[in-house]
Amino acid sequence: MTLDPAVAAVRRGVRDVLAAHEDDAGPVVVACSGGADSLALLAATVHEGHKAGRRVVGAVVDHGLQDDSADHTARVVATMARVGADETLSARVTVEAQGRGLEAAAREARYAVLGHVAASLGSRLVLLGHTLDDQAETVLLGLARGSGGRSIAGMRPAFEVFARPLLGVTRAQTEAACAAEGLEPWQDPHNDDPRFTRSRVRHTVLPTLERELGPGVAETLARTAEQLRPDMEALDDLADAALARARTDDGLRLPDLAGQPDAVRSRVVRLAALAAGSPPSELFHVHVTALLGLVSGRVRGQVQLPGHVTAVLDGDTLRFARRPVEP
Repeated sequence: MTLDPAVAAVRRGVRDVLAAHEDDAGPVVVACSGGADSLALLAATVHEGHKAGRRVVGAVVDHGLQDDSADHTARVVATMARVGADETLSARVTVEAQGRGLEAAAREARYAVLGHVAASLGSRLVLLGHTLDDQAETVLLGLARGSGGRSIAGMRPAFEVFARPLLGVTRAQTEAACAAEGLEPWQDPHNDDPRFTRSRVRHTVLPTLERELGPGVAETLARTAEQLRPDMEALDDLADAALARARTDDGLRLPDLAGQPDAVRSRVVRLAALAAGSPPSELFHVHVTALLGLVSGRVRGQVQLPGHVTAVLDGDTLRFARRPVEP
């Protein structure tokens, strides 16, 4: 019997990631929401993981954002067991937006708990079900927000213990893979809720671009991210090295940044601000530009940063300090 092309595509993505971790004998954790992307990912990981002698653990995170979230979580656990996961588990998290936006807060909470799950199981590999379409949406959102090259480079294929095997697979392929394997995915109502920016990009912006510019826009956006990513990673490596040379206990020695190109200096001051306590989700280009103004002398006095952090130029050192929070 010929293997369904969509099933083959999903399995190939998983197989490539497992091959890159062939020296790791620990369990593979698959984050599964019950949707088509993560369900197809879990089925493929069970197939490829068992062939490679790997134990597969399915994990579902309950964000508590819907009235029936506990019931849904129980259904996903049962589905993961039917698909063939060696072990299933669920975890509930509390999502506190605190100015970051609900989507960002939920993502942060989800990754934190998945990291804890991996550590408790002795796993060094957690698979996420993001697809080529998700990548295209991420690039569009980065362009719309003016977030610079880092955001336009899209989601990384791997970071820390996490990997995304399906960035070369479309959402239509994961849906077809589920249909071919007799799996019934859950339809997340948030994916169709126009209150969420990503939902509007998915259902309005991308279809409009496809209609007006021709098919293949999503693939082109994802390819743009793939082409930009090595450049961004190279600049980040240079910035890490420059930061290590210039860092003090509370700031940066500016003479050690002399001669660095703007692309590196901007990254260094951003990293220093993050280390001082500014939240990454709130530290924007305008803040980095102000810090560079202090460094160059174009801005005098202080720069107030998110997270109650103040930056001030002290001789040839850019210093950061946490401001007391008023009761």
